[in-house]
Amino acid sequence: MHPIDKITEQIIAAAIEVHRKFGAGLLESVYTNALGAELVARGLDVHISKPVSLEHEGLHTHRAFVIDLLVNETVIVEVKSVQKLTEIDFAQTLTYLRLMDLRVGLLINFNVPLLKNGIRRVVNRHVDHDGNKLQVSSGREPVDEIKERVDRDQPTTGETPRPPRPPR
Repeated sequence: MHPIDKITEQIIAAAIEVHRKFGAGLLESVYTNALGAELVARGLDVHISKPVSLEHEGLHTHRAFVIDLLVNETVIVEVKSVQKLTEIDFAQTLTYLRLMDLRVGLLINFNVPLLKNGIRRVVNRHVDHDGNKLQVSSGREPVDEIKERVDRDQPTTGETPRPPRPPR
């Protein structure tokens, strides 16, 4: 498994826990802070609401944009709480990846009944710094697997672990 995939797996598992605790319908700032705290508790290096400056033709723009979460200096997480993700949400995440010369981002919409339906992986250039091809997620199977592990390994307070779901 590619190191970035391990990080994104941890991010998705943490997002599932946050969504399980709070549900849908809150402001993006609540989910951003809660997810950041959950990731820090899992031992990841997290920058919450990281401002990024840009230079263009000698003009310096301080705080040109703000990344919701930057995890381990390698993965951007854009948090949304909207009725539906749009093309501009994907374009924004891809632009941030390109401008920061990063390869993978997660676009997570917490305003859904089932979080796995609100998670999208965004990949810039499809290769990492070492030239290894990055996996582009083609479906929701990996999210299902992560959710099952979260359900099995980390039950919420007061609950007993659930048995794994039977295969479909």
